[in-house]
Amino acid sequence: MNQISSVDVEGTTHTYSIRRNPAMVGLRCISCKREYPVQDLSQGCPSCADQGTPSSLEVVYSKSPTSLFGASSGYRWGAWLPYTQGVSLAEGNTPCIDLSRLARQLGVRRLTAKHEGMNPTGSHKDRMSAQGISRALDVGAPSIVLASSGNAAVSAAAYCAVAGLRCEVATYRDMPEPYVRALHRFGARRVVFERSMDRWEHVRQKVEREGAFALTNYSVPAVGSPVFGVEGYRAVALECVTEGYLPDHILVPTSRGDLLWGVYSGLRDLLSAGLIQHMPRLWAVEPFPRLSLVLAGARLQSEFAGQTVQFSIAGSTVTLQQKLAVEHSGGGAVAVNDLDASKGLSALADHGLWVELCAGSCVAALSTLRRKGQVLPSDHALLLLTAKGDRDTFDFIG
Repeated sequence: MNQISSVDVEGTTHTYSIRRNPAMVGLRCISCKREYPVQDLSQGCPSCADQGTPSSLEVVYSKSPTSLFGASSGYRWGAWLPYTQGVSLAEGNTPCIDLSRLARQLGVRRLTAKHEGMNPTGSHKDRMSAQGISRALDVGAPSIVLASSGNAAVSAAAYCAVAGLRCEVATYRDMPEPYVRALHRFGARRVVFERSMDRWEHVRQKVEREGAFALTNYSVPAVGSPVFGVEGYRAVALECVTEGYLPDHILVPTSRGDLLWGVYSGLRDLLSAGLIQHMPRLWAVEPFPRLSLVLAGARLQSEFAGQTVQFSIAGSTVTLQQKLAVEHSGGGAVAVNDLDASKGLSALADHGLWVELCAGSCVAALSTLRRKGQVLPSDHALLLLTAKGDRDTFDFIG
């Protein structure tokens, strides 16, 4: 049984009460199912890592909530998350928008967009930052470190600023200038690298030598981000269901699958609690074949080459969490090139939605699924729009 933590932390503008969910009793490997006490295992399951098949962890809750809502104070969905109270910038509660005209164009009964760009720093990453940085404060970490090309960096920097924590971000040299300016304004330290693996090694050293709290993965082969942050994405599923949106299909722009797994995890537990009647099919939308190849038989721990300007979902690796999320939900993966993603972006702009390029790829992915008969005319599809478009720097228009 874990000890319930309740601490007050003085941030730069507010004193935050950091409270663990009393139902959080352990961690469990999503592959081998081995359970561990509540602790920080940023490289995932130690047992699976020793076998050369690294796997992410998830939180074990002693009981499933019987309601969609959490406590009367703190996080709205606290009963479903690791922390019921903690650092917040009023993230979440993003709108679901019906796109009836685009639904007719794509040949589906109903089409909805969940606009995560309406979060405080403009992306879904705020959900991970709130839970992850609350964890860092709970365990007394001296700083936050992460490797990010953009959205996660800005989000972490903002939440660290309000929490009074030092933040260091390992980035590429060609990081878009709007992100660079945001990091400077929030007081984060930016460290520049040419290669992705060098960024991850830097994060590793900060964790092992200085006790920093890693907000993103740094393992090779890759796993998902640390469990407490990934659990924050469960709230996306809870919000959709509460607002009456239980689609047949959910399309998620995907790199290493943190958001995808969080949505699956929330839906799975809602189904188990009898609060929904079916599991939507989850589709990972990627910029070039990675998970698509793994589902066709390629080795999960392979490197998958490809070029893209969809920088939020770039990368050459696949994680077990994204594979299991689509398999367990009956979905799959769809690769969408940059030109088709740009055309999808234009279609969303016609509906007044200005989002990042990889969010536009969801439109093209849905068109592909309709053409293949995997989405039917009678179906309801939901697109997860991961971030707003004002920081995207792609240089062509579809």
